[in-house]
Amino acid sequence: MGNQVIVTQISQETTQSNSFPVKGASYQEDPTAFRISHLCEMLETYLEMEQVAEVYQAYLFGAEAHDGQHRASGEPYIYHPLAVARILAEMHMDQKSIISAILHDVIEDTQFAKEQVENRFGAEVAELVDGVSKLTNIEFSSKAEAQAENFRKMMLAMVKDIRVILIKLADRLHNMRTLGVMRPEKRRRIARETLDIYVPIANRLGMNRMRLELEDLGFQAMYPDRYRVLSDRVKKARGNRKEIISKLEEAIRERMRQEALIGRVVGREKHLFSIYKKMKNKHLSFNEVMDVYAVRIIVNSVDMCYRVLGAVHNLYKPVPGKFKDYIAIPKSNGYQSLHSVLFSPYGVALEVQIRTEDMDRVAEAGIAAHWLYKTEDDGAGNNAQVRARRWLHDLLELQQHTGNSMEFLENVKIDLFPDEVYVFTPRGDIMELPRGATCVDFAYAVHTDIGNQCVAARVDRQLVPLRTELFTGQTVEIITAPEAKPNPIWMDFVFTAKARTNIRHYLQNLQYDEAEELGKRLLNKCLAVHGTSIDVIPEEEIQQVSEEQGFVSVSDMLCAVGLGNHIPIVVALALQQIRKKLGERTGKEEEPLKVPPLAIKGTEGAVINYAKCCRPIPGDPILGFVTAGRGLVIHTQDCKNVADYRDKPEKWVDVKWEEDVQGEFPIDINLLVNSKRGVLAKVAAIIADMEANIENVNITERDGLHSTLSFTVMVENRTHLAKIMRELRKMEEVIRIHRVNK
Repeated sequence: MGNQVIVTQISQETTQSNSFPVKGASYQEDPTAFRISHLCEMLETYLEMEQVAEVYQAYLFGAEAHDGQHRASGEPYIYHPLAVARILAEMHMDQKSIISAILHDVIEDTQFAKEQVENRFGAEVAELVDGVSKLTNIEFSSKAEAQAENFRKMMLAMVKDIRVILIKLADRLHNMRTLGVMRPEKRRRIARETLDIYVPIANRLGMNRMRLELEDLGFQAMYPDRYRVLSDRVKKARGNRKEIISKLEEAIRERMRQEALIGRVVGREKHLFSIYKKMKNKHLSFNEVMDVYAVRIIVNSVDMCYRVLGAVHNLYKPVPGKFKDYIAIPKSNGYQSLHSVLFSPYGVALEVQIRTEDMDRVAEAGIAAHWLYKTEDDGAGNNAQVRARRWLHDLLELQQHTGNSMEFLENVKIDLFPDEVYVFTPRGDIMELPRGATCVDFAYAVHTDIGNQCVAARVDRQLVPLRTELFTGQTVEIITAPEAKPNPIWMDFVFTAKARTNIRHYLQNLQYDEAEELGKRLLNKCLAVHGTSIDVIPEEEIQQVSEEQGFVSVSDMLCAVGLGNHIPIVVALALQQIRKKLGERTGKEEEPLKVPPLAIKGTEGAVINYAKCCRPIPGDPILGFVTAGRGLVIHTQDCKNVADYRDKPEKWVDVKWEEDVQGEFPIDINLLVNSKRGVLAKVAAIIADMEANIENVNITERDGLHSTLSFTVMVENRTHLAKIMRELRKMEEVIRIHRVNK
């Protein structure tokens, strides 16, 4: 079907209202009802004629590109890009965004390349279209990985230009409106992705109107029966509630007239998905959720907001603890409003939201208010824009420190579901964090270097552990030290993506350095048999061996050896050949050296691991085995699992303890005791007196008279352990004590 035929066919379709879908409107729009002529009419209300003409040319280009393609519903594919462009036109987006919406599937689904789009419509449009397009030419190991990489690409394009995500959200909204033609399993998959990713993004950007529609559409596709039942219940309840809500609204209007306060009072409809979430998360019945009535009061100034708040609090008593001031401290997406819950005279709670006209527009449109109302001096809109930019900057920092797309998606999801707390710096600045954030999260929120070097924290001038959870209103001070470094234990309690990503990035770099050092030691141990070491072999020859064995650099090769992903003897044999050739040229032969055991210091870090099956401690006879991904694993020589390595001598490493081993090592001990009151406390006190920490304890009752106490204790060496066990044997309650060797 040719280009002109498509234009003619579209022009013959019936028209429909150009208005944005309002609350309660049907979501199942007829996609064939919107024509290019209607789009141009909408654009003419706020764009120049030459800009509208450019949009029309993009439509002709898109119609030609999608010629012969159809959607699952059967209509020509071009109807979908037109509908996406319409959604953006309702936001008063610029002509580049509208053109990109019309062309958003051209690169992905047609024979046209990015360069052709750029030649026709410019680099700006080409970048927007490319940012929305999926990665179709790369092979991934799983569908989840492909989705994560597509998401990462889209988010990074969004960092460059916020319009990318607005086009993608409009694209997703139209797809959700027309989801009915899909198979049930595909509907559920797309709905789940919408609820998990796109709804939180719309919320993060303050686009409340789009968020609510996406939520209800996702709910309908995920749980059609629940949606239908809940929808019927809401329709019935609406009729019963009408009289009460009318009386409440009129009472508020009358009080405002008495106080000479000017503003609009409107009822606020609850959306199905929010009702469903409250019922599910708070275990409430439908009647309990619907017992709360809601109104919104919209005024013309911030001062009027607080005056109206005083008036309604005089009219009905406020519920203690249910007032929130989002005007003084806006939400992370720029949302501003006063929230209060009141006791009404009808035995039901009344939720009141009070905001200015500007705040109301930004609450509905979010960052899109920048385009919708850009002709006005919209401070609230600018606020939403600034906060969105700040979030995007954080996203860029996240991606720089994440190892792969799955990790990036996981971290962004954490940031997409914030329930904010607001704390103060010692200078009085407000810091916004997600609920559950700790002192370490706060430190990284201030600056990455502050997080990396933090050693302690004060909350409201009191010293607290770094894992302490923060709450709104607290003042937090971070104490740093230049030599301090991130602690791996922090990963167990940090909450924000920024903190988690920076800690993981540091630890990965640290592990790489430690693995490289261990790899060098293991390789030198093998080379010593041939009377040489990596330090005396010319660098270019070592580089040659590393390239022959598939590594980019010598460091990568040594790291792989240290982590157990490459066998050191293979590298040593390759280097031996080089030394042999060198000897033949010089006429010298090296005398083999006796290979000393590798000394274990206890400070090697993550690349030397101590087997949990036998818990080796300094003083035990030990063996080492190279294990892929874990580096060198140390076992006791009498460990039962050592037998598994008898037929793999290439993985054995002769090791010994350094004379002055540093650190503490876990050991398991079991005590059979008489079951008496206070026996556990006495055992714990003795262990503490012996300057040992208890990592874990379990109690098993045997016969009512006796119990087994199982401890994991941190000790320095066998001598330290022997002293502890000797003191414990002196207790009259202890019948038997032994070290556990699993």
